[in-house]
Amino acid sequence: MVIREYESGDLRFLAELFCETVHAVNARDYTEEQLDAWADGTVDLEKWDLSFRQHHTFVAVMNGQIAGFGDMDDTGYLDRLYVHKDFQRRGIATALCDKMEEAARTLRFTTHASITAKPFFEGRGYQAVKEQQVERKGVLLTNYVMTKEKEEESC
Repeated sequence: MVIREYESGDLRFLAELFCETVHAVNARDYTEEQLDAWADGTVDLEKWDLSFRQHHTFVAVMNGQIAGFGDMDDTGYLDRLYVHKDFQRRGIATALCDKMEEAARTLRFTTHASITAKPFFEGRGYQAVKEQQVERKGVLLTNYVMTKEKEEESC
């Protein structure tokens, strides 16, 4: 696996990976209506590209195929983390998070984790601060505000 920085040429692949992953991986925790509201197959590509370029955005590549991606801003807010449905449980999300947390250079990390992703983040030391309902296209989805304090580095 290679973890590299995002390039604008990745954009369409990432948008497709996002939609496919939400519908395949998150289906065990959300209804079809919720999945459609979350990822309806359309992404504002210009807006995503701009935010990816402003954030610490990394892409995981396995055997020449994009297997996952994640982005975090300078405040330590982890915005997106998605691993292709065919590449689950291979350490990709962990490698992406390690890279983003290292790049952000902040003492605290925050994310809004889906029901599906919550156990992954708990395993990384994130704690759920609150459960919340977010509205997407008139449909409510449950997620969790989660935070993690950066571990002190030893000499």
